Amino acid sequence: MSIRIGIDVGGTFTDFLVIYPDGQRRIHKTSSVPSNPPLAVYNGLQEIAALDDTSIEDFLAGVELIVHGTTVTTNALLTRRGPKTALLGTEGFRDVLPMRHGTREEPYDNRLEQPDSLVPRHLRLPVAGRLDYKGDEVTPLSEQDVRDAVAVLQEQDVESVAISFMHSHASTVHEDRAAQIVAELMPGAYITKSAELLGQARYYERTSTAVLNSYAGPIISSYLSTLMELLAEVRFEGVLLMMQSNGGVATPDQLARRAALSLLSGPASGPTAGLLVTATHGWNSCITVDMGGTSFDAAVVKDNKPLVMTDGEIDRWSVALPAVDIHTIGAGGGSIASVDEGGLLRVGPQSAGAVPGPACYRRGGVHATTTDADVVLGYIDPDTFLHGQIGLDREAAVKAIKTDVADPLGLSVEEAAAGIYEIVNVNMAAGVRDITVRRGLDPRDFPIVVAGGAGPVHAAAIARELEIPVLITPRDSSIFCAAGMLVCDFKHDYVQSANQRLENLDAGTLVAAWKEMAADGLNTLLAEGVDEADISFVPSVDLRYKGQWYELNLEVDPANLEAPNVAEFAEAFHREHEALFGYNNFEMPIDLLNIRLSAVGRTPNDRVTLSGTISGGALPEPKRRNIWSPLQHRMVKADVHQGAAMGPGEEVEGPAIIELGTTTIVVLDEYNTVVDANGSFVMYLRDQKDQIRARLSLS
Repeated sequence: MSIRIGIDVGGTFTDFLVIYPDGQRRIHKTSSVPSNPPLAVYNGLQEIAALDDTSIEDFLAGVELIVHGTTVTTNALLTRRGPKTALLGTEGFRDVLPMRHGTREEPYDNRLEQPDSLVPRHLRLPVAGRLDYKGDEVTPLSEQDVRDAVAVLQEQDVESVAISFMHSHASTVHEDRAAQIVAELMPGAYITKSAELLGQARYYERTSTAVLNSYAGPIISSYLSTLMELLAEVRFEGVLLMMQSNGGVATPDQLARRAALSLLSGPASGPTAGLLVTATHGWNSCITVDMGGTSFDAAVVKDNKPLVMTDGEIDRWSVALPAVDIHTIGAGGGSIASVDEGGLLRVGPQSAGAVPGPACYRRGGVHATTTDADVVLGYIDPDTFLHGQIGLDREAAVKAIKTDVADPLGLSVEEAAAGIYEIVNVNMAAGVRDITVRRGLDPRDFPIVVAGGAGPVHAAAIARELEIPVLITPRDSSIFCAAGMLVCDFKHDYVQSANQRLENLDAGTLVAAWKEMAADGLNTLLAEGVDEADISFVPSVDLRYKGQWYELNLEVDPANLEAPNVAEFAEAFHREHEALFGYNNFEMPIDLLNIRLSAVGRTPNDRVTLSGTISGGALPEPKRRNIWSPLQHRMVKADVHQGAAMGPGEEVEGPAIIELGTTTIVVLDEYNTVVDANGSFVMYLRDQKDQIRARLSLS
């Protein structure tokens, strides 16, 4: 058994979890390098090698696997720093992107502006040719239009091209020929065929997804190329896998072809890892929250599976590929606090990021941030932050908060810092509420699994806002997504449009579609090195009542893959519709829109656990320091415990602090925290102690 490494490249820090052959683990963080993200991976590996007292070449010689997630494409999209991208579309539909569905996102907001387009109108070029909804040709493809469009793209130095024609999901013949011409005339261009990427109806969604894929493609390709060159220079010969936004992993080649799946790859492993944490205590559902330096991510795991969406958005543009349903907001340790013109305190979404960072980092940052507030409130010790690797400047935090918030609002510095803390917590609680309530779920029914370097500082306040009684903070919370990447399986998703009445569906047609997709999935997974015995398939269907705009995805028992019971689909759809929307209609016909299948290749994740290392030895006496009590609305004396030394059964009563080197757990007044059998920290409402502790596994 060799070394395995999970790496999560974030906006502020790049996280590493190293698992050695003897089971020992090393947590490491290094500053991200926004100008050259692969360099942060290289720097971190070099730093880890130095800590092991060896060269990076010798260290990597013993590394079997690196699983890696990154937000590089997301950040490029949000900041519009991607390549010049063009769209070839059906004549007469040049403005499908700005027109979207033909309706306003917010009907009553007359000030809402369109987001900046990834493809300006002069690069959205029409091509004559038309297929009908069955895929039969109505008008031949104008190859001359394609060549004329390419001439324009070459003049404009376009790097990437999306091709999306009406009804191409029913027949790819026009897109295939157009792509062939473009490839011949622009051999270096990145090309996306919409139907190959997403073979389903709805022209806007398919077009938007294709454009996002082409926009992200050169970015992730360049990133992976640079990363693999750096790894090759230091003679890495192990396996490199990339995290996808659908919660699975893939080889770099596969991800480069389906680049849109990299847009939410960073936090996608969190829900899978969260399930392993809660399973110890018998929970098969949970909410995962991950608060880092730049953003806050929330997701739901229900009945042993992360909830997945096929109608997601990023920066208000549709991305219809299956993805773990993650709600992301601009709330992190680097979120900037300010007072607006109306005298209201706001926190985020602007972030100080890694450079210059919060004021207390002493890297040139001058604006008050969430981290500065956490330092002023006593939650973070400036001397022990990240094991003391980054000494924080409390006076700089005080100065920034006084200038930006306290003086404009006429508050003390502590009151202003408490205001920052409370507002960012309310924002994050709203994010959790959104991802649960809109699915008909009550957040109080789920334990929270807390991740991210800043997550444990704020999680109790979020739970308090939502009336959630239980939180679990893994010992490796600060690098939780990096750890989760090592337990995720290969996964590839396929879809075919059906668009027919469910009651008229021929089961043979359904089976034939699933078998075709399964064959594609099998070949892809075998090419990635997965053993056939480790491959499984998860079929599903998209259903809706006649006339509805949105559909529900219903998973089908793989045991019924050969002989599906269509009547059971209807019964399940009625139940799910009532759970989500509060009603169903047994008399309304049901339409089948899409047939889906996920091909899953199991990875050997049995060698990875998410329990951290307990240092052992005598538990030192807690220190004491002043921290802010939201309940008492003042600074109070609280015990500060060394979390690394706390073993199973050790309990702490709030208000208190538990320091873990790479993160800090804030235990609010109403909560207790106990260490479970895996070394995780379970926080619970004190008035529910007997009820909650009865189900916990503590030894």
